[in-house]
Amino acid sequence: MTVGRRLGGLLVAVLLLALTVFASLALGSRDIALPVVVEALVDRDPAVNDHVVIWDLRLPRTVIGLLAGLALGLSGGLMQGLTRNPIADPGLLGINAGASLAVVVAITWLGIGTTAGYIWFAFGGATLAALLVYGIGSMGGDGATPVKLAIAGSALTAVLTSLITLVLLTNLQTLERYRFWQVGSLVGRDLDTARTVLLFIAVGTLLALVSGRVLNALSLGDDVAHGLGQHVVRDRAVIMTATVLLCGSATALTGPIVFVGLVVPHAARWVTGPDYRWILAYSAVLGAALLVAADVLGRLIAPPGEVEAGLVVAFLGAPVLIALVRRSRLASV
Repeated sequence: MTVGRRLGGLLVAVLLLALTVFASLALGSRDIALPVVVEALVDRDPAVNDHVVIWDLRLPRTVIGLLAGLALGLSGGLMQGLTRNPIADPGLLGINAGASLAVVVAITWLGIGTTAGYIWFAFGGATLAALLVYGIGSMGGDGATPVKLAIAGSALTAVLTSLITLVLLTNLQTLERYRFWQVGSLVGRDLDTARTVLLFIAVGTLLALVSGRVLNALSLGDDVAHGLGQHVVRDRAVIMTATVLLCGSATALTGPIVFVGLVVPHAARWVTGPDYRWILAYSAVLGAALLVAADVLGRLIAPPGEVEAGLVVAFLGAPVLIALVRRSRLASV
C-alpha cells in the first residue's frame, strides 16, 4: 500500500473519530442539536440546561473515552509487536490483573470508595505487575524473549485473579463496590480524574509512536534486529515502559476494558499492512473512536438507563475478532 493511501485512510479514521465525538456530546437520554453543542463549546452559558449537560456530564466522559481508547489501542499494538503474538493484548502482561488486585486492596483494607481514590492504586498495581512480569521474563541468558514474557504474564494473571476471587468471595461489601469499577465504564469520572493521568498517557504515546521502527526490526527476530543495529534489551524495556504507562493509565481511568487493545491493532493491520509505524498511528485513532462510539451506543440501546462501555466493546469486539481470524485463515489457505 502506498503512503498516499495510508494517509488517506488515516484521514478517514480521524474524521470518523470527530463524528463519534460530536455524537457523544449530542446523543443520550436527551438529544441535543448540533448547533447547541457548538454554541455550548464556544460560548458556555451556565443558565442553559443543555450547556450544563454537555460541560458537566458529556464532555468529561468523552475526554476520558478519547484518552483511554487511545491508550488501549496503542498499548495493544505495542504488545502484539513486542511479543510477536497477534492475539496479545495489554492484559497479557498482567496489567489488568495487577490494577484490579490493587483496587480490591484499596476497597477492602483502606476503605477507598471513589473512582478518584482508586486511580492511583490501579496505576500502581498495573505498574508493579508489569515490572514483575518483565523481571521474571528477563531471567536466563537470552533475556526477556517474547515467549517468556507471554508465559510469565499468563502465570501472574492466573495467580492475581485467584487472589482477587478469594478476597471477593469472603467480602461481599468489597464485591459490591468492585463490580462497578471492574465492568469498565466512562461514567462517574470528571476532568480532574483525566488530568491525573494525562502526563502519563502523553509520555506513553510519545514513546509508542517513536517505537514503530524498532518494532519493525524486532518483528524480524532478535538476531536480525541486532544486525540492524538495535539494542534489543533496551528497546524492549522502552516498549514495556510505554505499555505500562498507557494501559495502566487507561485501566485506572475506566477499569479493565477488554478487546480494544486486541481488536484495534488487527483492524489497523488490515489497512496498513505489517508496518508498525502506521499500525500504531491507526491504533491510536481507531481505539479512541471505538471506545467513544461504544459509550454512545450504550446510552442509546437501553433508555432511560445505559449499558456500560466495557460491555458494549466486548459485544462489538467479539464478532470483529472472529471475522478477522476467519479472514486470516482464508488468506493462509
